[in-house]
Amino acid sequence: MSTTTLEPDLVDQAVRELARRTRFPVAFGGLIEDGVVSVTSIVGNRTRSLDGLRVRPERGLGGRAMTEMRPRMTSDYGASQQITHDYDGFVLGEGLRTLLAFPIVVEGRSRGVLYAGAWQEPPVGGLTTAPAMTVAESVATELRIRDEVTRRVRTAAQQPVAFTSSRREELRESFAELRSISAAVRDVALRERLARLEKRLLSVSEDEPPTTTAPMPAVHLSPRETDVLACAALGSTNAEIASHLGLREGTVKAYLGTAMSKLDASTRHAAVARARRAGLLP
Repeated sequence: MSTTTLEPDLVDQAVRELARRTRFPVAFGGLIEDGVVSVTSIVGNRTRSLDGLRVRPERGLGGRAMTEMRPRMTSDYGASQQITHDYDGFVLGEGLRTLLAFPIVVEGRSRGVLYAGAWQEPPVGGLTTAPAMTVAESVATELRIRDEVTRRVRTAAQQPVAFTSSRREELRESFAELRSISAAVRDVALRERLARLEKRLLSVSEDEPPTTTAPMPAVHLSPRETDVLACAALGSTNAEIASHLGLREGTVKAYLGTAMSKLDASTRHAAVARARRAGLLP
């Protein structure tokens, strides 16, 4: 799978976080592109020996970690007999002796690898890999979200112009789910992509004939008010909405209240209907 222009930034953030959260002075990594991991981010290096490192699955320490989909470590890289030494020029050129490799696994498939290294043996007392695994898992989670966004973009592009009632309900469920995903994403560029997709879904749903010719006053809902109302449109209870969005039930009730007030609706069902008339929900 080819990386997007956003993914190198994701790796860069992960490598910096890896260096911050572990005892290792050097950190580097990359994602698989065309079957090879190109190391796109390096932190703490003394030389430029790691520049241009491209790792194939099954080759070297990182390749073994990706193949086995579990962390691998060597405390004496140059003498290790458990790995191939295809990349000695890069690793030993930097003078690294201790090296750990953490695969980035998404849906049972390795998508990249993160490394932590040191110029000497690990300190007495052993090593804790949990912080590094947390970083690798966070990258995997973000990639999983991005994969889902890409899938939904492609699905939306293939949607027929006319909707049956079941397709329209599926569209509304997808919109609510996208709102939930967007709320959990910190990447600004990715949030903008999600927002454009949401607008596309709203425009696609506008083929349904209006139920009234009366003009609808302009209404501006906050992102969270829209999130909550999108879930309410599916018939979810306050408790279910709270669980889905990671909010308190009282907070959900407050958002519903302000949305209903802005839409001049006395019930959540009326608020949903008015939001659809205003083009705020599909």
